[in-house]
Amino acid sequence: MMTDIEIAQSAKMLPIVDVAKKVGLSEDDIELYGKYKAKVSLDVLKKNNKDGKLILVTAINPTPAGEGKSTVTIGLGQALCKMQKNAVIALREPSLGPVFGVKGGAAGGGYAQVVPMEDINLHFTGDMHAITTANNLLSAAIDNHIHQGNSLKIDSRKILFKRVLDMNDRALRKVIVGLGGTANGFTREDGFTITVASEIMAILCLSNDLMDLKERFGNILVAYNTDGEPVYCKDLKVNGAMAMLMKDAIKPNLVQTLDNTPAIIHGGPFANIAHGCNSILATKMALKLGDYAITEAGFGADLGAEKFFDIKCRYGSLNPSAVVLVATIRALKHHGGVKKENLNISNVEALSKGIENLEKQIENVQKFGVPVVVAINKFITDSNEEVEFIKDFCNKKGVEVSLTEVWEKGADGGLDLAEKIVKTIEESESNFKVLYDEKLSVKEKIETIAKEIYGADGVEFVPAVKKQIAQIEKIGADKLPICVAKTQNSLSDNGSLLGRPRGFKITVKEVRLSNGAGFIVALTGNIMTMPGLPKVPAAEKIDIREDGVIEGLF
Repeated sequence: MMTDIEIAQSAKMLPIVDVAKKVGLSEDDIELYGKYKAKVSLDVLKKNNKDGKLILVTAINPTPAGEGKSTVTIGLGQALCKMQKNAVIALREPSLGPVFGVKGGAAGGGYAQVVPMEDINLHFTGDMHAITTANNLLSAAIDNHIHQGNSLKIDSRKILFKRVLDMNDRALRKVIVGLGGTANGFTREDGFTITVASEIMAILCLSNDLMDLKERFGNILVAYNTDGEPVYCKDLKVNGAMAMLMKDAIKPNLVQTLDNTPAIIHGGPFANIAHGCNSILATKMALKLGDYAITEAGFGADLGAEKFFDIKCRYGSLNPSAVVLVATIRALKHHGGVKKENLNISNVEALSKGIENLEKQIENVQKFGVPVVVAINKFITDSNEEVEFIKDFCNKKGVEVSLTEVWEKGADGGLDLAEKIVKTIEESESNFKVLYDEKLSVKEKIETIAKEIYGADGVEFVPAVKKQIAQIEKIGADKLPICVAKTQNSLSDNGSLLGRPRGFKITVKEVRLSNGAGFIVALTGNIMTMPGLPKVPAAEKIDIREDGVIEGLF
């Protein structure tokens, strides 16, 4: 079989103007970025169209390689369109760090991809660069303010805002800035995070319009002064300039799938260190343009879906109609104790152990009152016996299940899933509700997520966290949703605890306020906000020919 990039390069793309026409967009509604990409005007959101049905695609806890959630999202959209349904896909933008690292991009795979795949996985329409620049403008303003007299009395030991780069570069995690004498400012410790972990990215994805974006930028907590009082971005008076840099990036991007299904791709915060969803604007646009809007949330339902419901739906007033929960036999065997090199060998016994992870994630989705359909994302090594085992398990749980083969067969491989999700929406009412009241205390909200979603017995807070929470309460920012940063590999905060762990507590090591984004980050485990490259990075396999054709990109 051809590689992903070979399949993508052989696709017959329509001019993006024609894709736009499919969903009622005129040439005045879009701004072209070449022949096959476009920005969509936010004025489209003012159309009087009735909103479509919102479908969230989430998953069980994956293996470290990921298990095809984006592929299923795209394949489902393709299948719905093949059924003559008006469907629009809303996805996250890939980060260059994983593209050149180990995890890969976010454009799907096989015969369920968005195209032009190379552009989407690389510079796309420049959104990541705009986010990086806006972030680093604020960082430069902080150091410049101190250098120019520091009228705000910023305590250089209590600067919270970091610089960013959209690349995996471990050497930048901890740096010293201002070396070289007085002309270069004051020497202080600093650090970089990857762009997708920036609060600027989170703000982009949770803003409802450009002025909301600017106001949220102004509310970013950047530091404390020598009197212990908070210093915000608006105190440095650069939030307007930052918003100006984002005037194009705030507009969602329109592309297409291999079979020309419209896809909106916009925003891409990581789900293990941020809230893991594409922008509210992109999702609302998909709802305006399609009868069915299919979107995804990062990693497993314990991370992405919980944050989608408790953060994104809360701020966007979104009401999901159904959830597709992606599971792979490989991942479930992994949770049953099978080593990576043996995942392709049929093993129903291991599957019977690992399936507890699927069971818990089904329960997690049901806690939010939304009907769920399980999608078995089929790999060619899966045995019929293993497939039937999962089907029987879901049937006993009273949950609809579909064998999905979109990677291999494209839209045809997703027709059964599409039919079942449409039937579920028509026959099962969604009674969506968030998990907790944001007015609860910070500790109560974290404990609710840990106990209800992760299955923990409780939460341990290290002593420093208690002071951090007290500081957040002091400035009146404690009534915000919680964004837990933890490993994606386990329901717990320990990546080695597979399946459905029991009898554990999670440990919160740090609490940070993302005041502009509007949530409180609770960090557990060892979460790297600036990843490193692996021993053999994917970048070593990527190349470009004399004729401009890219090779080795998945």
